[in-house]
Amino acid sequence: MPEPAVPPVPPVPLASLLAREDLALRQIAGPAGADVVIHWAHTSEMADPYPYLLGGELLLTAGVHIPEAAGSGPYLDDYVARIVAAGGAALGFGLAPVHDTVPRALVAACEAYELPLVEVPPQTTFSGVARAVWQLMAQARLAELRRVTEAQQSLAAAASRPDPVPSVLRQLARRVGGRAVLYGPEGTEIAAAERAERGGAARTTEVREALAELARNLAGRASATTATDTVAGTRLAAYALGAGQGFVLGVAAPRRDAGDHTIASVAAVLLALLTGEQQSGSGAARSSALVRLLLGAAPEAVAPLLGGERWVVVHARPDGHAPDAVAASALGASLGSPLVDLARDVVRVLVPAGREPAAQPGWTLGVSAAVGPGAWASADAQAGRALARARATRTPLVRHGARPALADLVPEEEAEAHTRALLAPLTPVLAETLRGWLSLHGSWDRTAVALGVHRNTVRQRIARCAALLAADLDDPDVRMELWFALRRL
Repeated sequence: MPEPAVPPVPPVPLASLLAREDLALRQIAGPAGADVVIHWAHTSEMADPYPYLLGGELLLTAGVHIPEAAGSGPYLDDYVARIVAAGGAALGFGLAPVHDTVPRALVAACEAYELPLVEVPPQTTFSGVARAVWQLMAQARLAELRRVTEAQQSLAAAASRPDPVPSVLRQLARRVGGRAVLYGPEGTEIAAAERAERGGAARTTEVREALAELARNLAGRASATTATDTVAGTRLAAYALGAGQGFVLGVAAPRRDAGDHTIASVAAVLLALLTGEQQSGSGAARSSALVRLLLGAAPEAVAPLLGGERWVVVHARPDGHAPDAVAASALGASLGSPLVDLARDVVRVLVPAGREPAAQPGWTLGVSAAVGPGAWASADAQAGRALARARATRTPLVRHGARPALADLVPEEEAEAHTRALLAPLTPVLAETLRGWLSLHGSWDRTAVALGVHRNTVRQRIARCAALLAADLDDPDVRMELWFALRRL
């Protein structure tokens, strides 16, 4: 017989159904224990129920189909044999109105074929038994969902610890009550954890060798992501960790409960992320660069660790909502850089100059000029101004213009001294508003959009600037002088 189709919910132990006092069921024949489980309940008075059973049922009958002479013939023996052949899990026999007692021949047949036989008293309806089965299944399903959720949370917490790979393996071994192993690209055992709460089979040499062989076979098959086997009564499973990485997670447990595959899959995803960082070395390089910067190294010294000599800074804002961590990571992946910074209302990405940023659907981007590591701060300011202009003009992407200007002819020190003297009366907010207003040719609406304020606020700030500077801001010469000065800020 093929394996019976079962519903996607945990089965109900027959013992749990017998423990329901409201049903008053009594097992009178056949094996008992936790291994006897029920997947559903079905009522039938057919003489041959075989064609109507899927397997795993508690078959309920009142014996309407049993002839009076059945006790002395092969009828009941054949009846029980057909139920067992169909994969029935147990037989429930209802007393009254047809039979006052369970036929002795039926008890004998169930003992012979090792089919659990349950006596259903007259006051208990078959529909009540079926409802109890569904209630117990719903409770088991809820308990399993809670178990999987708790396991997912504990695995995620383990992945954030200082020793993430061993911690994840320990949590996985604890949750499945067996052994969890991480195998390297060559099939070598990198780390392992074991907690055989359900028996000691996972400890045997035979099981360990079989699990390692299963992992090696999986690593050698490019198209396969999982593999399973059973050795010495132990369930084995292997999970490939990412395409082309070569790492494999192996799990061995004395039995496989519902939800174990989901728990192991979560662990596999976390280990894939951790081993992916270790294999590429990019994560370690970024951490090394950060530590060196914190310890006082110049940007020029750490830039080689990040994989580029010249860089552009990208400022980006999503259309219609504030950025979040998932969207920021996706943007970095689209731009080809993991160097992403999520601020309150903008995402900043440091991109190697060889990867030219392109417009991204759903985002507005400002892109700096390509600079060396020593000019990252200046490039950050350039990208910020480019983003403001992009939002004001409703353009998906604006690049900073790096063409030399007339103001560059003035010596730097003299230009800075003039800027400080000319703009001294203005607060930083007023200076920023004036710069945005001038860059947008005096447009109140577009300046308001760029700064995220009301247009009347822009008018009030510009009027205040004119008063403090004692200047006519409609004069193009005044505007030009102020623009040159504001660019120095």
